[in-house]
Amino acid sequence: MRPIGSPRELERRRFRALELLRQGYPPVDVARQLGVDRRSVRRWQASFRRRGARGLKARPAPGRPPRLQPPQKRQLERALLRGAQALGFASNLWTCPRVAELIHRRFGVRYHVDHVSRLLHGLGWSPQKPQRRAVERDEAGIARWVKQTWPAFKKKPRA
Repeated sequence: MRPIGSPRELERRRFRALELLRQGYPPVDVARQLGVDRRSVRRWQASFRRRGARGLKARPAPGRPPRLQPPQKRQLERALLRGAQALGFASNLWTCPRVAELIHRRFGVRYHVDHVSRLLHGLGWSPQKPQRRAVERDEAGIARWVKQTWPAFKKKPRA
């Protein structure tokens, strides 16, 4: 399983481990300090001995490159923050099909609806279920009832 972090962050962690080893810390302590397995520290040390700094360098993450580049993702997030109605949708609710349509309109990239949620999760967005509220709801009246009427119904502590 791939460790969490960007390739650059992982590279910095490997070089930090090497620096701590040079300072005389044992691999077990280095591993504990960096939050990794001791075998990883020993593997990085061996790789450095064999290949030098090249052995610890970051390598590109495997897999297909993303369809949206980081600047496009930032543009998408700004568009999402404006709201769905501002972008021509009937209500202000963002759904995966709507986001997929927005991505296609803005960037010419087609995303399957099932993959839009992964993209949004990667941007730090999470699914939200809108609260159902009556249009006629009287917030001031509810607040008044909670302060004045509700206390009369609550149980009183015994003396």
